[in-house]
Amino acid sequence: MKKWFGSAGICVNQLGELLMVLQGKPEEVKKWTVPSGGWEQNETFEACCMREMEEETGYLVEIGEEIKLKSYRDKTLDIFVEVHYFLAEVIGGERVIQDPDDLIYDISWKSVDELKDLELCFPEDRDFLIDWVTRCQRKHLSQ
Repeated sequence: MKKWFGSAGICVNQLGELLMVLQGKPEEVKKWTVPSGGWEQNETFEACCMREMEEETGYLVEIGEEIKLKSYRDKTLDIFVEVHYFLAEVIGGERVIQDPDDLIYDISWKSVDELKDLELCFPEDRDFLIDWVTRCQRKHLSQ
């Protein structure tokens, strides 16, 4: 069985919005997800997250703690998938799509209300994403 490893960034701005990208292959319906992508040999999962976020959004990020590890077997593709989710904070760069895979079509900051109804690439992540955005909002309000 093949194995695929990757990282994803959970980045919430001061307004309590989550950084997301609209993605898909040319022939697919485009759906929203957090910036993410495949791990490359000899890089850490944190470095993978930083690289993918820059490629997909143009933003340079500082990586915080790992907040989730999602692993599952995709029976359709007969592949084991493992994704490391990290908190991320924008520290530079500018909003620009520079994805070498040409799968990104838009970059946007999404509110909790928007997250409830967005068509997601990974709908199983919806509750997790809403929970983390809500937590980050509370943290910003308490500061």
